Amino acid sequence: MQLHTITAPKHKSVKRVGRGGKRGTFSGRGTKGQRARAGHRIRPQLRDALKKIPKKRGYRFTAFRVRPSVFNVALLERVFGQGETVSPQTLTEKGVLSKKSILRPHVKILATGVITKSLTIEGCEVSVLAKEKIEKAGGVVKEK
Repeated sequence: MQLHTITAPKHKSVKRVGRGGKRGTFSGRGTKGQRARAGHRIRPQLRDALKKIPKKRGYRFTAFRVRPSVFNVALLERVFGQGETVSPQTLTEKGVLSKKSILRPHVKILATGVITKSLTIEGCEVSVLAKEKIEKAGGVVKEK
């Protein structure tokens, strides 16, 4: 017999712990605890992860609703120049909207403040009062 002619056994028998023999007091199970007991079974981690996920409740469950990023007309007046276009992309370029939010751009413009510049609004929801103010200043609101 030589080293290169030895083959590994096809089925290696699994060591069954705690069956007597020469292993001493704890028989290879360590000291106390759940794993040292007979019939020990550790709960799968997947179960704990699944239980942390909240259940959907009811017809109009609001926890999972995508809420829009809200901006006021006064902010548009301050950030944008005359005749510029306001969209989720331009809001991100100006640093007003975070780059994470651009992945799901959902922007709503509200009417708080005064606007004097004519702006073009694209790809944003606009409240009724804000739309009136923007159009009164000479701007255009293009619906989604």
